Amino acid sequence: TDSDEDYSEISGSDRDEEITWIEWFCHLKGNEFFVEVDEDYIQDDFNLTGLSAQVPCYEDALNMILDFDDQDDHRLQDDQQPLVETAAQMLYGLIHARFILTSRGMAAMLDKYNCYVYGKCPLTQCEAINQAVLPIGMSDLLRQSAAKVYCPHCREIYFPKSSKLECLDGAYFGTTFAHLFFLTYQQQVPPTMPVPHCPRIYGFKIHKSVKENLRKQCERAQKQLPMFSGKPAGTEESRRGSAGREEIVVD
Repeated sequence: TDSDEDYSEISGSDRDEEITWIEWFCHLKGNEFFVEVDEDYIQDDFNLTGLSAQVPCYEDALNMILDFDDQDDHRLQDDQQPLVETAAQMLYGLIHARFILTSRGMAAMLDKYNCYVYGKCPLTQCEAINQAVLPIGMSDLLRQSAAKVYCPHCREIYFPKSSKLECLDGAYFGTTFAHLFFLTYQQQVPPTMPVPHCPRIYGFKIHKSVKENLRKQCERAQKQLPMFSGKPAGTEESRRGSAGREEIVVD
């Protein structure tokens, strides 16, 4: 078949030029939202400070990202492979959140932003100007919140239109990146903000005092309602009293 022929071509003369784990991971379907982190950045221990406490199988996961797992002294057991693969994806996501704060990382994200990789703002006034959005996390910790998108025009956060982006952990983009990005590339920030929608009835604006007056009317109406004690008008005490008076008359 054609696919077999393509595989044979790749596994033949180009076998020595296999792609790295980072390239493979970023080209997976649903991972187009990531940029490729420089290996030099990953090999600098300073950039990975604190990540070992957040990711299981940290050393094995790091070796897999850097393609050190192909070496004989880093071979994994078959039962460890799935766990380490998952840990490698988590570790890469956390490294990615730090890398996109650098100048090289931001430049790579700028290309994706200009290509609308993360979608457009769903607000009507933003959609009219094809306003692009950037991914943002609600927490810098794993498993706290899924990725959202931030719009620089209306300055609001929304659920992404892409279900693939929504499946990613928000910690892979972090809480800082989107705001630092627009401070760095200020020319990407729209000069104006959307005008708030003005409610109208038959073309006339609703005065802000209308709601307040309606609220006060409701409060007055509730105060005028009779207070019920939960007992009918003829209570047991009144019946006893009437019975007593009848006995006095008979005597």
